[in-house]
Amino acid sequence: MAGCENTPVKKTEPQAAATTPIESPLDREIKSLLEKGISMSERKRQVSAIEAAFTRRTTPDRARQLAALCFTKTLGTPFMPFDLAEIALAETGGSRLSGVAVSSKGALGVWQLMPQRAKSHGYTPQDMENDEMCAEAAVRELFTKLQIADGNLDRAKKLYCGQGPQANAYLRKIRHVRREMLAELDRQTERIAMEESGVKTP
Repeated sequence: MAGCENTPVKKTEPQAAATTPIESPLDREIKSLLEKGISMSERKRQVSAIEAAFTRRTTPDRARQLAALCFTKTLGTPFMPFDLAEIALAETGGSRLSGVAVSSKGALGVWQLMPQRAKSHGYTPQDMENDEMCAEAAVRELFTKLQIADGNLDRAKKLYCGQGPQANAYLRKIRHVRREMLAELDRQTERIAMEESGVKTP
C-alpha cells in the first residue's frame, strides 16, 4: 500500500541545479497529441489549476515541474492530471511536496509509495526520490487499485492508501484538495471571461 501519513521530511532536498527543464518536452508532447487530433484543452486547464495549488505549498519552479508531470504521466491512461495531483497534495502537501519525504511507515517520495509497492512496479526505493519515477510508479499503483476496485476511481484512490478508518480519512482529504483545484479552475474561467469582455482583472 502507499503511505497515508504526512510526516516531516527526513532528508534534505536535492539541489535545484539538478533539475532539468520540463516545459520544452511538455510542449512537444502536447503538439504531438494535437497533431493526432486529440483535444488537450481540459488537461491543460487542469494543469494550470494544479500549478496554482502546488505553488501554495512549494516554490513556483517546483510547482510547475510537478504539475507538468501530472500532465505527462497520465497521458494514455484512464486518469486525468487532477487524479495524480490530488494524491500528491493529500500525501505530501503538508511537507512542501518534498521528493525526499518519508512517512513513519516508510512510504517514499511525493506520491508516498511503500518500498515493496515501488519494487512491484519495477522501481527501487531510491528511485522514489526522483519525481518523474515516483509519478510513474504512482500511476501504475493507482491503475492496479483501479482494477481491484472494478473501475471505481474513488475506491481506487482509497485503496491507494489502504483500508479502514485511515483510508476513509484519506478519501475525505482527496475530495477536499479536489474542491480546492476545482475552485481554482472556476477562478481561471472567470478571469478569462472578464478579459475577453474587456474587463480588467486585478
